[in-house]
Amino acid sequence: MWSPYPESPITYIEPLFRPPSEARSLIFQVTNGCSWNKCTYCDMYTQPQKKFSLKADADVETEIAWAGQNLQGVRRVFLADGDAMSLSTRRLLRILEMIREHLPEVSRVSSYCSSFNLHNKSVDDLRQLRAAGLRLIYMGAESGDDFVLESIRKGDTHAGTVDALNRLRDAGIQRSVMIINGVGGKAYSEQHALNSARLANETQPEFLSSLVINHPHGEDRFRAGYAERGGRYEKLDQHELFRELRTFVGALELEQTIFRSDHASNQLVLKGTLGKDKDVLLAQIDTAINAPQQAALRPVWIRPF
Repeated sequence: MWSPYPESPITYIEPLFRPPSEARSLIFQVTNGCSWNKCTYCDMYTQPQKKFSLKADADVETEIAWAGQNLQGVRRVFLADGDAMSLSTRRLLRILEMIREHLPEVSRVSSYCSSFNLHNKSVDDLRQLRAAGLRLIYMGAESGDDFVLESIRKGDTHAGTVDALNRLRDAGIQRSVMIINGVGGKAYSEQHALNSARLANETQPEFLSSLVINHPHGEDRFRAGYAERGGRYEKLDQHELFRELRTFVGALELEQTIFRSDHASNQLVLKGTLGKDKDVLLAQIDTAINAPQQAALRPVWIRPF
């Protein structure tokens, strides 16, 4: 456990993760670890010290009060760890009210969120959270295909994810949705791409991103998830990843969604707004597929995976 500020009550249990767009946000680690922590592709919270737990209300309130007295110009706050939205609506409202009281210049509070942790939160609950300052949710949908979701032990279905995202929409909370390129392997690549596009089309998120599957600790656990359901996982090569991405983007029917494929795992960086930039993005993917020497690809040695 460490503190980012000398003699501060704000403490973190490492490792601490946050989205790239929250680089300048003040982070309050209101929970430790992930409330689910069974996904076969994820190694973020597998260390012994990351066993899921809630930080005591009194400690959270002390941290927020200290920040209000000692930190100037805080505009954004990110609630960590893997799923602060697993907290009850009452508890979240108290945290948001404390932020508003002690850090009045904050214009946006955000958090990661697993879709199933919204199943017991009504649209009215979410509207209350939005009114109290919660403006943005980052949700790793990973796939829109039910077989893939079951095989990677995601803990929810296509329908459940759509329901959660649309509840957020109805409450006025912005959504940043992540899909993993390659998570279905060779056998399920097309259905993963098409059903993931269908999920995005049904929810029209404000932000959508595509990351690439990686296996920093090997593929055994990942393959086992598929084998348990009578399936088989075989990793895609880079050319196949581009083709799957092409299928995904080609099937998107979005009206006003900011799309990014610029995570460290992506060899091809894409940035645009869908649908107006769809043809441009598809042309860039086609170049990567058909003439990779002409595409602006990240060198393999730069990428950490």
